[in-house]
Amino acid sequence: MGNQLRVGEVLRSARNRDPAAVLIDGYPNIHHVTASHALAQIQLSKGVNPIAKAKAVDGHRRPAVLIRSSPWKAGTVETPWHDVFDLDNGHVRYYGDHRADHTVPVGSTDGNAVLLETVLRHQGATPEQRALAVPLLIFAAVTRNKTPKGYVQFCGLAIIENAELIDQETDGRPFRNYRYDLAVLDLKEEGGGVDWSWIEARGNRDLSTAETLECAPQSWRRWVDHGHAALPEVRHRAVESEEDETTEPRTTTGAYEPMGLFSVPRQPRASTPSSPVLTESLDELTPKLLMHRLRKLKVHQVNGRRSRHKPLSLLWGISRIAARKHRLARWGEFRDEVGGLMVEFGHPESSVSPEYPFWHLHTSRLWDVRGITAEQAVKTQTATFDRLAPEAGMTEEAARLLDDPFLRSQAVAVLRETYLADVDQHALMERLGLAGYESASGIGAPDGVEERDEEADPVERRGFTGSRIVRDIRLVRKVKRLHADRCQACGLQLATRFGTYSQGAHIRGLGHPHDGPDELQNLLVLCPNHHVQFDALAIYIDTHGSVRQTADGSSIGELRRHPAHQISEAHLRYHRALCGRDTVGSESQDVASRA
Repeated sequence: MGNQLRVGEVLRSARNRDPAAVLIDGYPNIHHVTASHALAQIQLSKGVNPIAKAKAVDGHRRPAVLIRSSPWKAGTVETPWHDVFDLDNGHVRYYGDHRADHTVPVGSTDGNAVLLETVLRHQGATPEQRALAVPLLIFAAVTRNKTPKGYVQFCGLAIIENAELIDQETDGRPFRNYRYDLAVLDLKEEGGGVDWSWIEARGNRDLSTAETLECAPQSWRRWVDHGHAALPEVRHRAVESEEDETTEPRTTTGAYEPMGLFSVPRQPRASTPSSPVLTESLDELTPKLLMHRLRKLKVHQVNGRRSRHKPLSLLWGISRIAARKHRLARWGEFRDEVGGLMVEFGHPESSVSPEYPFWHLHTSRLWDVRGITAEQAVKTQTATFDRLAPEAGMTEEAARLLDDPFLRSQAVAVLRETYLADVDQHALMERLGLAGYESASGIGAPDGVEERDEEADPVERRGFTGSRIVRDIRLVRKVKRLHADRCQACGLQLATRFGTYSQGAHIRGLGHPHDGPDELQNLLVLCPNHHVQFDALAIYIDTHGSVRQTADGSSIGELRRHPAHQISEAHLRYHRALCGRDTVGSESQDVASRA
């Protein structure tokens, strides 16, 4: 094994970049750690620092891209953006290098050009395409020995989840730039480090891409195999202690130091205080905090029953995110659409008063209201809203999190389970344009499924007068043979006149909005009864492999497994999220049900 870049370690980058010295000023010399006969010497002088491509046996391959972010220059003319490091939840928001004074196209600056090229590989649809993806190594500038220059901290290995062209402004001058959302991968199986021999192997002209994967971290290899569907499983998460359910969870843990919109790992017992200007990250919205706030809404009581106005309004806001609409809507649009939801799905004894959630939801800290002051809204009168035409919707940070389909399914499940369990779920989801979230199969399945004998990835759709899902019947036959038509939930082998019968159930449904893959790891063998219950979210599989009733958590048995049938934990977790049993911050539910 070669030298390792260890998460949280501070490294020294000397101006002369001499790799001979092991330590400089008491810190590991980054040029010694990354010294290589196969690669050119690394650079960390810019925000985006690509290692030159190598012409390998199966094509050109870039060994890695090193990203360096500095909080000291954030908001200046040179770097008029603020990168966000939420390492506790495995997320980095990183801005490209286009500025107001640039005259070249936004995607052609050095950093953006490299990252946009990287995005294409990271969005690969097949394992073969993702195997060509370039690893991103994330560094943050830190202060040591009373200077902010020459010291960087390694923050982890990442892939790009999403890239978006945005409008920014500096000193009143608007400009366009790219914003990248990065998923930081878990490295616990490697002891929290990236072995530099993997990066060297990627630069070795004599090695194939498949051979270089043998040196990669396990989380990277699982992402290559399963794509973004594996991110819930392989994303880095901080180890958290038990917290009082009556208090909001912290957004940082003892292993991290808040630095405004830029939180990075620190050394234990670090004594350098953070700047008082850089304290906003204590309120930065994380997935765990999002789910906590959804569960703890302050809702009005009507005859002993909780009003549905706020939950319906938030579901409406989430539906806008899912439909790719702007997160904010004018009062008139909100009044008509949410008012209609209140008529159809509110308590019969409740008044139809959309003006109340329109304004008062801002106390949830998930909701933005623009165009009206607190003084103007003190009486929350419709006449005031009609006159001022304010707009409201999910906050920018909430909208960013809810753009992730997995987190969105969690949020929908939390609101349905907590406040709307006695509502006609199918009718509500249809009305909101969220059809498919109330079942594991999604729209177009299982009734609209056509089977085929050829392989296809992603799932093929053949046109008729609509869209019809086409799945590979050979996978279903294979998994049924492995389990001898015996239900993995209850063990039943249903006898027929000519043999036995079972059904192949997709864990993450092929239908929209789930858009699951047609692969063996996404299949279960179930009897017809448990297939219906699984699709209707009446049963789920917990983190320990127990099959449980969603309503009360009672166990109906252990999931039967076969060594030749590997089941994706990421898909099981997605299904649990639809059931409201695997949301961030709700890990205690399985524990409680086992007690």
